Amino acid sequence: MFNTFINALQLPPLYKPSATNFWDEEHISQQMLAAHLDKNFEGASRKFTFIDASADWIKNNLPPRQFPQLLDVGCGPGLYTERFCSLGYQVTGIDFSKRSIAYAKHSAQKQTLAIDYHYQDYLTMDFYSAFDLATFIYCDYGALSTANRALILQKIYQALKPGGRLLLDVFSLAKFQAFAEARTWEHFPLGGFWRAEPYLEIKNCVKYPEHVTLEQYVIVTDTRSDAFYIWNTYFTPDKLEKETTAAGFRTIALYGDVSGSTYSAASPALALLVEKQFAA
Repeated sequence: MFNTFINALQLPPLYKPSATNFWDEEHISQQMLAAHLDKNFEGASRKFTFIDASADWIKNNLPPRQFPQLLDVGCGPGLYTERFCSLGYQVTGIDFSKRSIAYAKHSAQKQTLAIDYHYQDYLTMDFYSAFDLATFIYCDYGALSTANRALILQKIYQALKPGGRLLLDVFSLAKFQAFAEARTWEHFPLGGFWRAEPYLEIKNCVKYPEHVTLEQYVIVTDTRSDAFYIWNTYFTPDKLEKETTAAGFRTIALYGDVSGSTYSAASPALALLVEKQFAA
């Protein structure tokens, strides 16, 4: 047990994944869903007021009459997809959390919203020229490794019709500069986000080269210790545009976020609207 704990504390190589898809663990996925559905909490999804403003801005600038078929990549429990559907889009959502997709399907059924949901790793999706618009929102892109970022852009490019558009957002260098390196610990005698039983949480926040950060959580209970890794890559507009251009996209516009705010060097995020240039 001691050696397992010590090994869990070691810093992993860049972009090493957690040992398990912890977002699908029974307890953690329940906590994640609750966080998504907390309208005033930004730890899983953005606050509902921002989501409403963002969906309205997307409708006004990428209207459903012009971009009717919409793919929401990493849709979670359907916070954006339901709004998109209500605004007139024909919506498909894809996510790799069973609990989130189950909730999204049930919620859509209750509201008689015709949304097509898929429980699938979006890195393996195989849509072909099916969509006019794709959204990849809440900085999920930067949580991927360099190779997987290239892969998801390839998959989205493949899924879009010629002239189809992609809106995605990432964290900026201003956000990277504000990231504080630290190691902290906290005891949860009644359980918490990571485990239902009592546990000790050791959190290690570390900056890696090339504007990458790691939030490493080592969770210790009476019987086990586990390490969970949350990676983030931070971008300049030029860096993000270089990656989207390499995938075949043409830049349409740069924003400070997915509600269309003006970008500045102080913005904690940036959003890019790009267009598929050629038929696959």
